[in-house]
Amino acid sequence: MENGYTTTIGLEVHAELRTCSKMFCNSKNDPDEKRPNVNICPICMGHPGTLPTINKKAVEHVLRVGSAIGGTLADFTEFDRKNYFYPDIPKAYQISQYKYPLVSGGKLHGVDITRIHLEEDTASSNHGNDGKSHVDFNRAGVPLMELVTEPVIHDAKQASNFAKELQLLLRYLGAGYANLEKGEMRVEANISVSKTDTFGTKVEVKNLNSFKAVEKAIEYEVKRQIELIEEGGVVVQETRGWDENKETTFSQRAKENSNDYRYFPDPDLPKMTLSELPEFNSEILKKSLPELPWEKRLRYAEGGYGLSDDDIEIYVSRDNWATFFENAKELLFSDAEKVKLVSNMMISEIPVLAGDVGVEDNTFFGNISPKNVADLSNMKVSNELSSRGVKEVLKILYVNGGDVKIVAEQNNLIQKSDTGELLEIAKALIAENPKAVEEYKGGKEQSIMFLVGQGMKVTKGSANPEILKNLFVDLLK
Repeated sequence: MENGYTTTIGLEVHAELRTCSKMFCNSKNDPDEKRPNVNICPICMGHPGTLPTINKKAVEHVLRVGSAIGGTLADFTEFDRKNYFYPDIPKAYQISQYKYPLVSGGKLHGVDITRIHLEEDTASSNHGNDGKSHVDFNRAGVPLMELVTEPVIHDAKQASNFAKELQLLLRYLGAGYANLEKGEMRVEANISVSKTDTFGTKVEVKNLNSFKAVEKAIEYEVKRQIELIEEGGVVVQETRGWDENKETTFSQRAKENSNDYRYFPDPDLPKMTLSELPEFNSEILKKSLPELPWEKRLRYAEGGYGLSDDDIEIYVSRDNWATFFENAKELLFSDAEKVKLVSNMMISEIPVLAGDVGVEDNTFFGNISPKNVADLSNMKVSNELSSRGVKEVLKILYVNGGDVKIVAEQNNLIQKSDTGELLEIAKALIAENPKAVEEYKGGKEQSIMFLVGQGMKVTKGSANPEILKNLFVDLLK
């Protein structure tokens, strides 16, 4: 609540689906195609006399999303024509779903879902420096999932977190890449403010192409609406855009209602009774689901590995990290202490070595393998390597790879636990550091750690610090 106003937000999220072909034709669905107007055909270009055919894989993707969030899967469904005229709509209507969506209800990240339906994407318009607008129809007809939430979100952070969770879910299910920066997932926020239990006037904000933009646009729009009301003005129901550079919303057009689109069932597409298709059986769809993001979070949290919430989120959101971690964990038979050490290496040490390498890049871990970190963890727990020794071995492995034990031995990093050898080193250091000895005998306990540090320095980190400390204590009694 801000200044006595309650903010109410509902999201509409469009996500392109991963399929080989487009929604209603066999033109290639390739989001990375740079050449304009090559993945097109008479059907997706809206030529007269052409007949669309439903992409079965796209329907399956949406039903699996619905199954994952506990939604009600439709038995009967149909496609409708949504009529409006823009240059990026080749048919002057978009094939969508109105009255009978594929999924109704469900919940994701604590947010109630109204519906999920399937439609076709539009073409993309590019406004050139030559003063002309160019339309690329490669995207026209690509399968597009639209998810609509209930108006139950109350702040910008919650909205952004919901969008992140949806992106994760789509990736886990293999339904879509959902890269916002590529336009594969687009978020629209319906925002209103009110001092009463009655909703305020809803304003839709489009063009939110990053999670940061979702947060900033909502925060700006809430502030704008409150200030407008406080100054005696009236919030107008409209569609607004988001200016990334100015970090402000701007008016685009009056908000359309469903009547403006003149929906009616598409006569060229068959109505579907999904229960007649065995592969769309709800139990079969549930069994096809992988471990979901929230299930992985819970498994890691309850695994007894001592992982922080931030650590867990890294493994949940980064597939290459999770695979690396899981492979190392299996080699350690899920020993909690050793697994925690592996996690510390992955999150604290390896990123320093990786530098500017992207976290999703397959080269992020350099030449370090899951077996390497598992072996390092074993050697640290058995006191064969010190913390410093682990870091030094990691540095070498990152560049050259190799066997942990051989690398440690070749670089004299195996921790010295030979009492006889360390005893001579301790005696020599006591003779060389009379001031520290005097301070320790005078009651300054910390001075013993100074001597231990000198011992580690002399042995280049290979001495067992616990044994070294005990030797100093015994010698200075």
